[in-house]
Amino acid sequence: MQINLSQKERMILEDGKHQEDVCVKKYQSFANQAKDPNLKQLLNKLASEEQHHYNIINELLQGKKPNLTHSDQSMSNDQTPAIFTANNMSFNNPEDALLCSDLLATEKYVSGFYDIGVFESANKEVREALQHIQKEEQRHGEELFNYMHTHGMYNVK
Repeated sequence: MQINLSQKERMILEDGKHQEDVCVKKYQSFANQAKDPNLKQLLNKLASEEQHHYNIINELLQGKKPNLTHSDQSMSNDQTPAIFTANNMSFNNPEDALLCSDLLATEKYVSGFYDIGVFESANKEVREALQHIQKEEQRHGEELFNYMHTHGMYNVK
């Protein structure tokens, strides 16, 4: 089935593709800079998921119905918090905190971008794909928040 995109949808998807490319590179770079091995693992996992988002958008731009299933899930959502609590507070350094803060701000921005994109898209397949990506971006933010909170980098009062 060929998906026909409006000019507006194409523009939104091109912007989203650029954002996902930046996210992939940022997560990969920050994973290499992270001191905590658990944070490295989390950031590499999220980089893989951002690459999947990039691929979804690329498929849409090619007029194809995208595969929303990510096959390379090396760690389920249920496993993530256990890793963080196992070494609770063992790695609380300012460099990792800065990396996490930057990535959390990025996820907030990208999630908002997709929120607008959903409302600006007339095509059902585009809306569903953007909603799927937005939900995952919000989960990424939650995973970063949980890591930060567990390691004393984000205090909730």
